[in-house]
Amino acid sequence: MKKIFIPLMLLVIFISILNLDTITLQFESILGLKQAIHYEITNKIDDFYYVQKTNDFIPLSKGDLKNIFYTLISNGNDTFTFYCPKEYELCFEDVKTLTQDQETLTHINNFIHPYYNFSEIKTTIYESGEVNVTVSYLYTEKMILEIEDYVNDYLKKNITNEMDLYEKIKTIHDYIINNTKYDVERNEKGDSKYQSYLAYGAIFEGYATCNGYTDIMAIFLSKLEIKNYKIATDMTIDEILVGHVWNAVYVDSKWLHLDLTWDDPVASDGKDYLQHHYFLIDDEQLIEVDSGEVNINEHNYPRHIYLEFKKAT
Repeated sequence: MKKIFIPLMLLVIFISILNLDTITLQFESILGLKQAIHYEITNKIDDFYYVQKTNDFIPLSKGDLKNIFYTLISNGNDTFTFYCPKEYELCFEDVKTLTQDQETLTHINNFIHPYYNFSEIKTTIYESGEVNVTVSYLYTEKMILEIEDYVNDYLKKNITNEMDLYEKIKTIHDYIINNTKYDVERNEKGDSKYQSYLAYGAIFEGYATCNGYTDIMAIFLSKLEIKNYKIATDMTIDEILVGHVWNAVYVDSKWLHLDLTWDDPVASDGKDYLQHHYFLIDDEQLIEVDSGEVNINEHNYPRHIYLEFKKAT
């Protein structure tokens, strides 16, 4: 009898070792312990005041939730899972609030590389504490490959090591504006035959809205390894919500504004104009430029989110 019992015990131990992770997770779930989730982060992800890269995917606050979404979406994850620990009692509620708050999601999106900007986020929450997230991205793999080829080719032919950062950025700024028109049709009708809200429309179709201008500039800046993000603001004119977006760029240890949309004005005479009023200017200069003959309100951005500028003043 002992000869049979010993091999059976060894077999049970062997099977237990093979299924150790599963058994551990089951016990963790039963006991309400934190479940360790690990993801390989392969993309370059910068830290900002509003969001930071994280390797801890067990949230304990709203800030932790923002950082989890920011990190894993910036990494290009189509789906990901994390767990709400029992000590974070409002976790489920905060997840629902975050993923339904379009304004907050827009601001998070602005700190993410354009290739990984999302159009939709869906979450499924389970009583066990598990949160499953599915992300739909704006840019397809085919678009990204085409844009990458285009940008790499342009930089190789037009940007040299002898140029300083200002000259490099100005060269790209001028090129985009000289080869792109503001998509008036989309602006007036809310729709267009062009993909002008994407970098793809700006460079391959020659038409852009502020989103398209800002995305393609952000892609170029990131290629040059210049720290940057996008700034979004919402305002109401005649009870209609109007949004605007432009680039924030870190040059010579300073955060500066760069707005290609307003440097490519829509002229009544139909001619194309290239301006540099909004080329790498600080907050004080931005306010001064906006306070001309026509007072411009589109740059009244939420400074509690884009804190890099506030900290610099």
